[in-house]
Amino acid sequence: MSVMHQHMLDKYADLALRTGVNLQKDQKLVINSTVEGADFTRVIVKKAFELGAKDVHINWGDDDITRLRYEYADTETLKEVPEWQQDMFKSFGEEGMAILSVRATDPDLLQGIDAKKIAAAQKSRSEAMAEFRNYTMNDRIQWSIVSIPITAWAQKIFPEADAETAKEKLWEEIFSIVRIDQEDPVKAWDEHNEMLENARQFLNRKQYKELVYQGPGTNLTVALPKGHIWKGGASRTEDGVPFNPNMPTEEVFTAPHKYGVDGIVSSTKPLNYGGSVIDNFTLTFKDGEVVDFSAEQGEETLEQLLDTDDGASHLGELALVPHESPISQSGLIFYNTLYDENASCHLAFGKAYPNNVEGGSDMSEKELDENGVNHSLVHVDFMMGSGEMDIDGVLEDGKEEAVMRNGSWSLDFNED
Repeated sequence: MSVMHQHMLDKYADLALRTGVNLQKDQKLVINSTVEGADFTRVIVKKAFELGAKDVHINWGDDDITRLRYEYADTETLKEVPEWQQDMFKSFGEEGMAILSVRATDPDLLQGIDAKKIAAAQKSRSEAMAEFRNYTMNDRIQWSIVSIPITAWAQKIFPEADAETAKEKLWEEIFSIVRIDQEDPVKAWDEHNEMLENARQFLNRKQYKELVYQGPGTNLTVALPKGHIWKGGASRTEDGVPFNPNMPTEEVFTAPHKYGVDGIVSSTKPLNYGGSVIDNFTLTFKDGEVVDFSAEQGEETLEQLLDTDDGASHLGELALVPHESPISQSGLIFYNTLYDENASCHLAFGKAYPNNVEGGSDMSEKELDENGVNHSLVHVDFMMGSGEMDIDGVLEDGKEEAVMRNGSWSLDFNED
């Protein structure tokens, strides 16, 4: 490893800890990582202790072993989530640990595996982890996701390159997109977060009652709940600690009304879900629910996703991302939702973030539903924006105004 590359890894680890989870002195850190990323994980662990972490716990994952389990274990075995594992994750939330996920997986990991088998296992795990997920989806603890190259992922993006060259090229893209190549990445992220803060504050003042999407294969109207809250960039825990859940992030997002989505929407980028790719798909909504769908690739996987529970066929998030985002301008398809969602406006199947509506974090599931906030075991983003997307906002008095034209902002966020 070159001295320069090690220097960039050190900067990346520092950014993930300072700006990502914003690790506090004497706080415990949990890292979810892959064995192929062990070198970078060790860099993070060392940096965490230097920053004053009380302790660091690692949850290792291994793509090869995951694949073998799905090939050889039966469905009932795959559905088992040991009680000790549920208790462990619950303790992470109860103790207020910071959670850093180093996301890196093969987009085609489970290709050829029965979609029903995958869906059953994922649903069971989502049910088992529901209590822990309440900590993250309500921002009760600091959490963040970053990505690193692994061979299979890198070669999916750069299929003509050999393994090492593909990984080097992907590292370069990641360092650029996450602003590691800048002299002071932490300062660059502070400035970026300020821009996203201005955008979300502007949209919160507007309180559009609907957004209307028009683009190739898309004619969709999405109602927004009363008292909806736009978020994006840095979040804050209930104790006021700022952190960045996603690195990279280019979005501002809110909750759509569970029962207020009507029309047709078409995907613009592949969706990597559960180790399978769903691509070129179209969804028809009526009164908030998917009533028809088709996909050129991965249709059975899409069907299993939508059948997870009652909420999976409703929307839980809408996010606005300008077409000129660095990820979009890279011209690459990453087959990784963390990256692809920040290249494009997107929507999400399933659970909404309760804190995307006023008082939502303190509402019961019934109260959230009454306010149009969706509940589900899943939350899966899919990309539907492009340089040909127009979006209009409809104000409470019925007046319409341009929000985006040709995928770019039409709003002046400095307007009073």
